[in-house]
Parts: sequence; structure tokens; C-alpha cells
Amino acid sequence: MWWGLICAFFAACAYGIASVMQAVAAKATSGDEGRVDPQLLVRVLRQWKFVAGLALDVVGFVAQVVALRVLPLFVVQAALAGSLAVTAVAARTLGVRLGRREWTAVAVVCAGLALLGMSAESEGSSATGFGFRLVLIGAVVVLGTAGMFAGRAPRRIRTPALGLIAGLCFGVVALSGRVLPSFAPLDLLTDPATYTLAAAGAMAMLFYATALQRGSVTTSTAMMVIGETVFPSLVGVVVLGDTTRPGFAAVAVVGFVLAVSAALALARFGEPAPIEPVSAPLG
Repeated sequence: MWWGLICAFFAACAYGIASVMQAVAAKATSGDEGRVDPQLLVRVLRQWKFVAGLALDVVGFVAQVVALRVLPLFVVQAALAGSLAVTAVAARTLGVRLGRREWTAVAVVCAGLALLGMSAESEGSSATGFGFRLVLIGAVVVLGTAGMFAGRAPRRIRTPALGLIAGLCFGVVALSGRVLPSFAPLDLLTDPATYTLAAAGAMAMLFYATALQRGSVTTSTAMMVIGETVFPSLVGVVVLGDTTRPGFAAVAVVGFVLAVSAALALARFGEPAPIEPVSAPLG
């Protein structure tokens, strides 16, 4: 179990640093303001900061999947929300100062994660069949459609909607990673959850990059945190059999609320200094 906690915290650090680098790249990249533009991912991949952030995301994802094998979803997803504390500290490299409120929020995130760590029981996941995997596939289709509509919504709705949908996509990634039976190549190739995971991950990146480019990082990230923590955590408890140590349920609830609430208070971090957008080359 402790190995899982170390992997979860390592994933949070990797995601937190990656968020700062990707926010800078997304803000510096032009795109179609009237819709979700799939080519945005192609353009941001031309920026080394986004590529480096993506590499950190991959490393963080591997650590996340390892953590999901031994820990309940509510612990792992709350730890990932705690990546905003890492983002806040990393944002100091962009000249952002942390005040007393921000440092307090960082401390509260750490305290909440500590309580979750104390309450965590090694996960004993309930068996899931093909039906659950079909539900995940359906969720990907629904979220993809909703994201495209959100990209055409009025500006005041677009950013929070895209952030929330991106977070829900990340939640599907976590659920898909949780139900993978093993990392054996044959199992991965024949399990629908592998492809659901890949599709949901690509959509999450597209919708989050679009939200970062078009609107407030604070709003985008706050909504993403809600989507990627609350939804998969509830599914883990209700469907997958996630539990706490005997007598520690209240401790887990308090830790989860503290970690997520403090993370939301830090959602503004990762906002880069204004940079002139780089237009896509003609022809």
C-alpha cells in the first residue's frame, strides 16, 4: 500500500509541473475561437514545453496506474488533485508570488492527503464484466459529443464546460486503468478498457488544452479537478468496492474534502504570463 501512495504522490508531482509547461504552450498557440479544433494538439506539439509536459504526463500516468492497482480511486484521484499544490509552487518560476492564503492551501492539501493515506485500505476491487466496459465506451462517446458542443457555446459557458468535460474524461481514464486485468501485452490488446483509456485520454488533453487557450486557467482547472475526483471516486465506492480501513471512513471523507477544496483554492496557478500567440504556418 505504501508503494501505491508513493506512486500517487509521484504522479501528482509530474502532473503538477506538466500543467505549468502546458499552460504556457497552450496560451502561446493560436486556434479557432469558435469551436474545439482537433488540430490544436498538432500545433501545441510543435512547442517543446508542451512536449516536455506531455512526457511528464506519460511518466505520471504510469505511476497513477500502478497506484490504482493497490489503492482506492478516491485516494489516487485526490492525490492527483493535489498536483495543483505542486503547480502553485512551480508557478513561482513564472514570477507568481504565493501569499499566506496560498501557502495555507498548500499545507491543507498536504494534510488532507496525509489523512487519506492513513485511512486507505489496499483496494480489493469488485469484479467488473464486459457490461462495465461498455458503459465506459458509452461515456467516451457522450463526453466527446458534449465537448464538441461545449466548444461552440458562448464564452461564459465554454471554459467551465470544457474544463469539467476534460476532468470527466480524465475520470474515465482512471476507471479504465483500474479495471485493466494486467499489463500483459495480450491482455492489453484484447481488453476494450485499453482503447477506452486511450480515447478518453486524447479527448481530455484536447478539451483541457482548448479550455486553457480560450479562457481562465482558474476556471478550467477548478472544473477539471471536480470532474476527475468526485465522479471516479463515487464510482469506485459504489461499483468497484473501494473501502477504507475499519473505523477510518470519517477520516477519509475529511481528508478527501480538505484535499479537493484546498486544490480548488489553488486552481489559478499555472496561469502563464501573456505571450504572443504563434500562428500556424501557411500552406
